[in-house]
Amino acid sequence: WKLSSVLRRLDIMLMVTALRCRNTEDNFQKDFSAFEAAHLGELNAAAGELRRGLVSQYGAVGATRALDRISTGMANQYGQGHPWLGCADLKMVTRSLTLMRGPGALEEAADQLLASEGSGTQLAWARR
Repeated sequence: WKLSSVLRRLDIMLMVTALRCRNTEDNFQKDFSAFEAAHLGELNAAAGELRRGLVSQYGAVGATRALDRISTGMANQYGQGHPWLGCADLKMVTRSLTLMRGPGALEEAADQLLASEGSGTQLAWARR
């Protein structure tokens, strides 16, 4: 559950912030599309695992409503932007994420990116 929820939240955060940044010089919509293409299998597996967990809790109809509420809540959290990263940072991060392989690497990055506050050392992996 944790991995699926974290990956779903990462995907939604990047989607929402890419939309927010699309009219800036740091538009990263193409980078976001590349991220999703590179990690389609992992993102789909995470979404499926999350849905299965919700179905076991709420049944099929309830799971759809719960997933909609969860996804909307995640999107709303980033509607005003990322709490500590600007568009240029998010563009760099998204490009780095596209190159990562494996759900473990994505989970580690997501844990750092989705934290409510950042620190200078947290994005060291993105600058490698």
